[in-house]
Amino acid sequence: MSNHYFVKRPKSKMDLGILRTYFRGRLFEFVTASGVFSRTRIDPGTRLLIEFMILPERGSLLDVGCGYGPVGITAATFNPNLEVVMTDVNERAVWLAKENAKRNALQNVEVKQGLLYEPIGDMKFEAILSNPPITAGMKVVEPLITQAPKHLVKDGLLQVVFRSKIGGKRLTNLMNRAFGNVDILARKGGYRILLSKS
Repeated sequence: MSNHYFVKRPKSKMDLGILRTYFRGRLFEFVTASGVFSRTRIDPGTRLLIEFMILPERGSLLDVGCGYGPVGITAATFNPNLEVVMTDVNERAVWLAKENAKRNALQNVEVKQGLLYEPIGDMKFEAILSNPPITAGMKVVEPLITQAPKHLVKDGLLQVVFRSKIGGKRLTNLMNRAFGNVDILARKGGYRILLSKS
């Protein structure tokens, strides 16, 4: 796991790149680097989440495990009234996400380094979004789900994307146990987005 992106300090030499892509008809540009998740393209799960995510009209949104920032940055762009907080354990990812917020001229984004919810204390949000690091194991993914309710306001939404064949049943059961409800928001190309309401 030494070269995995879910580490505090990636060991690989930092090799920067630029990724340009369209979401909802709008062009976005991201700085990426070695040692972060899906550095050369937007992976299908992240793309599905961005295309179908439900954004609150106002309030705040949390992107857990933000990587270089595509989910949080697009959310902040599509709804400038939102305060978007992004967290990641990976220091390189946090630096990139901050750079990408500047690159996309966003004033409503804050990026914090740390494991899952540790950097946000007792903050609560209208929505939490995540493309969780399934390959890091359920010891990481499980607390992302089970701790989400205490970081959501009443009627707040948890939206999680994953590969249907990898942990699908387990994640569905986890969300149902944590929230008492779970729905499929979208599915495409072997991925699905699960939605739970607090």
